[in-house]
Amino acid sequence: MAISRTLTRTLVLAAAALLSVAFVAACGSDDEGKSSDSITVSDQWVKAAQSGMTAAFGTIANSSDSDIRIVSAHTDVARTTEMHEVVDNGSGGTTMRQKDGGFVIPANSSITLSPGTEHFMLMDLTGPITTGQNVSFTIRFEDGSTTTFDALARDFDGNQENYAPGEAQPGHTGMTASETEPEPAGSHQ
Repeated sequence: MAISRTLTRTLVLAAAALLSVAFVAACGSDDEGKSSDSITVSDQWVKAAQSGMTAAFGTIANSSDSDIRIVSAHTDVARTTEMHEVVDNGSGGTTMRQKDGGFVIPANSSITLSPGTEHFMLMDLTGPITTGQNVSFTIRFEDGSTTTFDALARDFDGNQENYAPGEAQPGHTGMTASETEPEPAGSHQ
């Protein structure tokens, strides 16, 4: 009888220990493998602007073995933040448009957001963005995780954008931007 109580107690304690280990491992796995854990943002900056619209740039690196998709971005200095790309407009110029599906950062690689290419477009600024100001951003990934970064505002003379209301496109805010440099004026669609 004493052996069976000891054996039973040992088995119960062993089972409890195994359940504890399994519970801790399960809880730990929820916190591991988030897209935000594999992303770094570097060389980030925002073009200073008094009003209207501006853009944010930088390099976004992915250290994981899987592609990671950015599905949205937010900053308090703009009422709307969109992910944009620059494409051929079919008539010798280029046009900016919202990037369908967001930005994909390839596995063990990076993307560079720069003037005249992909960028975060800050629309309907809530106030001036002045040179030297830090602008905080939150980007959300397809898996729901987020990461934040600050970007320093600076003057930039290239790609002189002139913004004006334009024709609304499905799912778009209806603002246009014509670029006077380096190519002929195009529309922001």
